[in-house]
Amino acid sequence: MADRRQTKSKYTTDRQIPGAFEGESVTRRRFMTGSVHVAGAVAASAFALPALGFAVGPLFEKKPEQWNDVGTPADFPDNTYIPRVITTTPGIGEAGKTTVYVRKRNPAIDKEKADQFNQFVAISTRCMHLGCPVRFVEAAGRFICPCHGGVYDFRGMVDGGPPVRPLDRFYTRITNGRLLVGPRFSVNRELHRFSPRDPGEPLDGIGQFLYPSRPSIRK
Repeated sequence: MADRRQTKSKYTTDRQIPGAFEGESVTRRRFMTGSVHVAGAVAASAFALPALGFAVGPLFEKKPEQWNDVGTPADFPDNTYIPRVITTTPGIGEAGKTTVYVRKRNPAIDKEKADQFNQFVAISTRCMHLGCPVRFVEAAGRFICPCHGGVYDFRGMVDGGPPVRPLDRFYTRITNGRLLVGPRFSVNRELHRFSPRDPGEPLDGIGQFLYPSRPSIRK
C-alpha cells in the first residue's frame, strides 16, 4: 500500500504554534529560540562566573603558614594564661592581629596525647557562639564571653551558655629557644583537631560532616 502519511507543514502558522506569524518556519523559530537561550546563558555567566570565582577562589588559595614569636618557654607557667598579640593575616595592619592566651602544658589536666605542637597551649579569644571576643578571668579560672554569656573552663571547654564547641587553639613549637605560635585549628569535645571552622559550627557527631574542612586550611 502506498504511504498515505501526510508530511507536516514547515510553517508555524500551519501547525498553529502559539505566537506564530506568517512566513515563519519551524526551523527558523527553533534557531531563534536557541540563539536567545545561548545569549542569555552568556550574559548570566558574565555576571555569575566572576562572582563565583571571587567567593570560591580564596578557599583554594595556598597561604604560607604564619608563626609568631611570643617569648621564651620560661615566660609561660602551667597554672595560668599569659596574653599575647599575634599576627594571623599579615599586610592588613591591626585587622590582621588577634590575642591568644598561652600557657605551658600541664600533664595533670591536659590528657590529650602530647606531641611537638602542643607542649604549650595557645587558646583563641574568639567565642564559638558568634565570634565575640572572650577574656580569661584568672580569679574564676574561666574564659568569659560578655556578649551572650558563653563560659569556658580552664582548658577552653564549654562550661555554660550557647557556644557549640570548645575554644579554638593554635599550634605551638619551640625553635632556637623561642616559643612560636602558628596556625589556628578547631577542636571537638574530645579535643580532637580539625581544620579551622567558623563560630557556630559544631564538630561533634554529625556536625563534623555538616561543616567539612576547607581545602586550603591545614588540619
